[in-house]
Amino acid sequence: MSLVLKGVMQSPVTPLHEDFSPDFENFEKLIDFHVRTGATAISWPHHKAESHNFTMPQRRALAEVAIKAVNKRVPISIHVSALAVEDSFDLAKHAQQAGADAIIAITPYFWKYSAESIYNYFVNLGTSVDLPLIVYNSPSYLDGVEFTGELTARLLERLPNLIGMKEASFNSEKFFEILKAAKPIRPDFSMIAGVEYLLPSISLGGAGSYSSAGAICPNLCVQLYEACIHNEWDKARALQYKLAQLWLLFRDQYPSSLKGGMVIMGRPVGPTSAPLPTASPERIKFIEKNLIELGIVDTEPHGW
Repeated sequence: MSLVLKGVMQSPVTPLHEDFSPDFENFEKLIDFHVRTGATAISWPHHKAESHNFTMPQRRALAEVAIKAVNKRVPISIHVSALAVEDSFDLAKHAQQAGADAIIAITPYFWKYSAESIYNYFVNLGTSVDLPLIVYNSPSYLDGVEFTGELTARLLERLPNLIGMKEASFNSEKFFEILKAAKPIRPDFSMIAGVEYLLPSISLGGAGSYSSAGAICPNLCVQLYEACIHNEWDKARALQYKLAQLWLLFRDQYPSSLKGGMVIMGRPVGPTSAPLPTASPERIKFIEKNLIELGIVDTEPHGW
């Protein structure tokens, strides 16, 4: 597969109307905003996009809007994970038909699967479509179920279309273990950090990140990436400290705090689906205070 992922990639939130139905118009605007402000790829719908709260027809319709809005300017991958494995396979086939450049999938939800079960799942998924596959490691979501270097190597030997991993364990030892196993087999394999921790991941050989803060401060995210790849480590550390503060701010009541921050930056994307909370006026005021103190409000784009 010729697709190689690197840089600050964006996994957008999903704009909603007040009745929690998808806001297709603002979703298209948001995708376009991300591409225009430096995203090197788009991937939707990660968990912050509230994917579990949509029906399968809604997910297919939103995927089509995202693919159309990107308009081949950057690669777009569609996250196909669902509670029912059959739905995941249907979403993967739809992604290919709709013109996606890749699919991404997490280890199956809910049960604590064995390494062999995870291997079989990804082999079946990866051979069901003619698209590059990105696997997603996030043990915090799945009761400790996670990839190992050995499992990753087995999958790479079996799947020529396995091009990368979103690695969201926040564990540098695990990140390096998987990368060390993958690179000898597939030198252009992309290890992608789950959020904004570019400094530790790129220094270990990572390719970039799926950004959260990019919805608020795309300039800062790109500056950090550029500092890392140009070995400007003092600058990178200062930028990483700032982005780490932002991540801790948004992680509280995630993703509603992120959506609240977007309101401040002139990009309102509506409520967050229950039972997740929608950011209150008090929460938004608190977020705004922090964004001002960090210099974000004066240095980042406002509006669409």
